[in-house]
Amino acid sequence: MDEILLETEERMQQAINNMDKRLINIRAGRANPAMLDGIMIDYYGVPTPLKQLANISVPEARILQIKPFDKNSIGAIEKAIFEANLGIAPNNNGETVILNIPALTEETRREYVKQAKSVAEECKIALRNIRQDANNDIKKLEVTEDEIKDGQNEVQELINKYNKIVEDKEKAKETELMTV
Repeated sequence: MDEILLETEERMQQAINNMDKRLINIRAGRANPAMLDGIMIDYYGVPTPLKQLANISVPEARILQIKPFDKNSIGAIEKAIFEANLGIAPNNNGETVILNIPALTEETRREYVKQAKSVAEECKIALRNIRQDANNDIKKLEVTEDEIKDGQNEVQELINKYNKIVEDKEKAKETELMTV
Protein backbone atom coordinates (compact mmCIF):
# COMPACT_ATOMS: atom_id res chain seq x y z
CA MET A 1 0.00 0.00 0.00
CA ASP A 2 2.92 2.34 0.70
CA GLU A 3 3.99 1.92 -2.92
CA ILE A 4 0.56 3.09 -4.12
CA LEU A 5 0.71 6.14 -1.82
CA LEU A 6 4.21 7.05 -2.99
CA GLU A 7 3.21 6.74 -6.64
CA THR A 8 0.05 8.78 -5.98
CA GLU A 9 2.00 11.58 -4.30
CA GLU A 10 4.53 11.58 -7.15
CA ARG A 11 1.74 11.88 -9.75
CA MET A 12 0.10 14.69 -7.75
CA GLN A 13 3.42 16.55 -7.62
CA GLN A 14 3.74 16.18 -11.41
CA ALA A 15 0.26 17.71 -11.79
CA ILE A 16 1.37 20.68 -9.65
CA ASN A 17 4.58 21.07 -11.69
CA ASN A 18 2.54 21.04 -14.91
CA MET A 19 0.24 23.72 -13.49
CA ASP A 20 3.28 25.85 -12.54
CA LYS A 21 4.62 25.66 -16.11
CA ARG A 22 1.25 26.70 -17.51
CA LEU A 23 0.82 29.57 -15.03
CA ILE A 24 4.24 30.99 -15.96
CA ASN A 25 3.00 31.42 -19.53
CA ILE A 26 0.14 33.64 -18.36
CA ARG A 27 1.91 36.95 -18.41
CA ALA A 28 1.53 39.62 -15.79
CA GLY A 29 2.67 42.65 -17.78
CA ARG A 30 6.29 42.05 -16.80
CA ALA A 31 9.01 40.62 -18.99
CA ASN A 32 9.77 37.02 -18.13
CA PRO A 33 12.13 34.84 -20.21
CA ALA A 34 9.87 31.85 -19.44
CA MET A 35 7.29 33.44 -21.77
CA LEU A 36 9.47 32.24 -24.63
CA ASP A 37 9.72 28.62 -23.43
CA GLY A 38 8.46 26.24 -26.05
CA ILE A 39 9.22 28.51 -29.00
CA MET A 40 11.01 26.46 -31.62
CA ILE A 41 13.19 28.10 -34.27
CA ASP A 42 13.74 26.54 -37.68
CA TYR A 43 17.55 26.66 -37.53
CA TYR A 44 19.00 25.35 -40.80
CA GLY A 45 16.05 22.99 -41.18
CA VAL A 46 16.16 21.68 -37.59
CA PRO A 47 13.54 22.77 -35.04
CA THR A 48 15.62 24.11 -32.14
CA PRO A 49 14.47 25.66 -28.82
CA LEU A 50 15.08 29.41 -28.66
CA LYS A 51 17.06 29.01 -25.41
CA GLN A 52 19.70 27.01 -27.30
CA LEU A 53 20.15 29.68 -29.97
CA ALA A 54 20.30 32.89 -27.96
CA ASN A 55 20.80 34.65 -24.65
CA ILE A 56 17.52 35.99 -23.30
CA SER A 57 17.78 38.91 -20.87
CA VAL A 58 15.48 41.41 -19.17
CA PRO A 59 17.20 44.83 -19.35
CA GLU A 60 14.05 46.62 -18.08
CA ALA A 61 10.82 45.50 -16.39
CA ARG A 62 8.84 45.35 -19.65
CA ILE A 63 11.53 44.52 -22.22
CA LEU A 64 12.90 41.14 -23.27
CA GLN A 65 16.14 41.17 -25.24
CA ILE A 66 17.15 38.16 -27.33
CA LYS A 67 20.76 38.12 -28.51
CA PRO A 68 21.38 35.17 -30.87
CA PHE A 69 24.73 33.39 -30.86
CA ASP A 70 24.54 33.28 -34.67
CA LYS A 71 23.45 36.62 -36.17
CA ASN A 72 22.21 34.79 -39.28
CA SER A 73 19.38 33.32 -37.18
CA ILE A 74 17.81 36.68 -36.26
CA GLY A 75 15.23 36.49 -39.05
CA ALA A 76 14.20 32.96 -38.08
CA ILE A 77 13.92 33.95 -34.40
CA GLU A 78 11.82 37.00 -35.25
CA LYS A 79 9.55 34.90 -37.49
CA ALA A 80 9.08 32.16 -34.86
CA ILE A 81 8.18 34.69 -32.15
CA PHE A 82 5.69 36.35 -34.48
CA GLU A 83 4.15 32.96 -35.36
CA ALA A 84 3.99 31.96 -31.67
CA ASN A 85 1.16 34.49 -31.38
CA LEU A 86 2.27 35.95 -28.03
CA GLY A 87 0.54 39.24 -28.76
CA ILE A 88 3.94 40.94 -28.87
CA ALA A 89 5.59 42.25 -32.02
CA PRO A 90 9.32 41.48 -32.20
CA ASN A 91 11.67 44.33 -33.18
CA ASN A 92 14.95 43.49 -34.89
CA ASN A 93 17.86 45.95 -34.73
CA GLY A 94 20.32 43.79 -36.66
CA GLU A 95 22.03 42.31 -33.59
CA THR A 96 19.21 41.58 -31.17
CA VAL A 97 15.48 40.98 -31.16
CA ILE A 98 13.65 43.17 -28.67
CA LEU A 99 10.19 42.46 -27.31
CA ASN A 100 8.34 45.34 -25.67
CA ILE A 101 5.76 43.87 -23.30
CA PRO A 102 2.69 46.13 -23.35
CA ALA A 103 1.08 47.20 -20.10
CA LEU A 104 -2.05 45.22 -19.32
CA THR A 105 -5.48 46.81 -19.33
CA GLU A 106 -8.01 45.98 -16.60
CA GLU A 107 -9.98 43.87 -19.07
CA THR A 108 -6.87 41.94 -20.13
CA ARG A 109 -5.94 41.34 -16.49
CA ARG A 110 -9.38 39.89 -15.77
CA GLU A 111 -9.06 37.64 -18.83
CA TYR A 112 -5.70 36.35 -17.60
CA VAL A 113 -7.18 35.72 -14.14
CA LYS A 114 -9.88 33.59 -15.82
CA GLN A 115 -7.13 31.65 -17.62
CA ALA A 116 -5.30 31.10 -14.33
CA LYS A 117 -8.51 29.85 -12.67
CA SER A 118 -9.07 27.50 -15.60
CA VAL A 119 -5.53 26.10 -15.29
CA ALA A 120 -6.02 25.60 -11.54
CA GLU A 121 -9.35 23.84 -12.10
CA GLU A 122 -7.78 21.52 -14.67
CA CYS A 123 -5.10 20.67 -12.10
CA LYS A 124 -7.76 19.90 -9.48
CA ILE A 125 -9.51 17.60 -11.96
CA ALA A 126 -6.20 15.82 -12.59
CA LEU A 127 -5.73 15.43 -8.83
CA ARG A 128 -9.22 13.95 -8.47
CA ASN A 129 -8.48 11.49 -11.26
CA ILE A 130 -5.25 10.49 -9.54
CA ARG A 131 -7.17 9.98 -6.29
CA GLN A 132 -9.71 7.79 -8.09
CA ASP A 133 -6.94 5.66 -9.59
CA ALA A 134 -5.26 5.29 -6.18
CA ASN A 135 -8.53 4.30 -4.49
CA ASN A 136 -9.18 1.71 -7.20
CA ASP A 137 -5.66 0.31 -6.76
CA ILE A 138 -6.15 0.11 -3.00
CA LYS A 139 -9.46 -1.74 -3.43
CA LYS A 140 -7.71 -4.35 -5.58
CA LEU A 141 -5.23 -5.18 -2.80
CA GLU A 142 -5.89 -8.31 -0.83
CA VAL A 143 -6.07 -6.68 2.60
CA THR A 144 -8.72 -6.15 5.27
CA GLU A 145 -11.50 -3.62 4.88
CA ASP A 146 -10.03 -1.50 7.67
CA GLU A 147 -6.70 -1.31 5.85
CA ILE A 148 -8.52 -0.30 2.66
CA LYS A 149 -10.32 2.48 4.59
CA ASP A 150 -7.02 3.64 6.14
CA GLY A 151 -5.40 3.71 2.70
CA GLN A 152 -8.28 5.70 1.22
CA ASN A 153 -8.10 8.15 4.15
CA GLU A 154 -4.37 8.67 3.50
CA VAL A 155 -5.10 9.32 -0.19
CA GLN A 156 -7.78 11.84 0.87
CA GLU A 157 -5.23 13.60 3.12
CA LEU A 158 -2.87 13.79 0.13
CA ILE A 159 -5.50 15.33 -2.12
CA ASN A 160 -6.46 17.85 0.58
CA LYS A 161 -2.77 18.87 0.86
CA TYR A 162 -2.36 19.24 -2.91
CA ASN A 163 -5.68 21.05 -3.40
CA LYS A 164 -4.49 23.61 -0.83
CA ILE A 165 -1.26 24.05 -2.82
CA VAL A 166 -3.30 24.60 -6.02
CA GLU A 167 -5.51 27.19 -4.32
CA ASP A 168 -2.50 29.04 -2.86
CA LYS A 169 -0.74 29.16 -6.25
CA GLU A 170 -3.95 30.32 -7.95
CA LYS A 171 -4.41 33.15 -5.41
CA ALA A 172 -0.76 34.19 -5.77
CA LYS A 173 -1.08 34.34 -9.56
CA GLU A 174 -4.33 36.30 -9.32
CA THR A 175 -2.68 38.81 -6.98
CA GLU A 176 0.29 39.08 -9.35
CA LEU A 177 -2.01 39.67 -12.34
CA MET A 178 -4.22 42.26 -10.65
CA THR A 179 -1.30 44.26 -9.20
CA VAL A 180 -0.76 47.31 -11.37
